[in-house]
Amino acid sequence: MGLWLQEDIKCVGCGKQPHELEEYRDAALGCGYKAAWEYVVSEEGTYNSGNGHFLCTPCYIKADCPTAPNGWVAP
Repeated sequence: MGLWLQEDIKCVGCGKQPHELEEYRDAALGCGYKAAWEYVVSEEGTYNSGNGHFLCTPCYIKADCPTAPNGWVAP
């Protein structure tokens, strides 16, 4: 697992960081995380620990909901 600064963690579709996206701010609060980026790193299925990338829900849908046998992660 890569160690990324929170500012390096971003959606590769829209370029936004987790704290800029309401879905992750709300999810973090609801799940007891102190910050949206912590939620993404721990819970977001598209999160790529190798480079800090993920796709937010609108971008995942726009990308036609990619899948992979072992789980799809953002490039």
